[in-house]
Amino acid sequence: MADTIRLVKGDAKPVVILTLTDESTDSALDVSPSGTTVSVRFRKANTDTLLSTINCTNVTNGTDGKVQFDFSGGILDNVDAGQYEGEVVVTTSGAGTQTVYELLSFRVRDNLT
Repeated sequence: MADTIRLVKGDAKPVVILTLTDESTDSALDVSPSGTTVSVRFRKANTDTLLSTINCTNVTNGTDGKVQFDFSGGILDNVDAGQYEGEVVVTTSGAGTQTVYELLSFRVRDNLT
């Protein structure tokens, strides 16, 4: 499991970079084709309520499987301190949806103001 990403309520950063790989071939998942999107579904841990769907962008051209996202747009403005999780979803035109099995782990703390 990946490390927990630490966040502060109200922040728009950090930029989180993910490298998506094909488990069966251990090679980068090519997310460069037109119509391919990657997003992160963000929710409080142990709940069913989706708080946000965060769109990812390719770090380079997408053939290396590297995508990035941040928390701009007020995603962390109204969350409570605590544990959160993210589900990575790759949608490909014509091929459907592939959801990454392993969840991302986030911990949010209150800011000091």
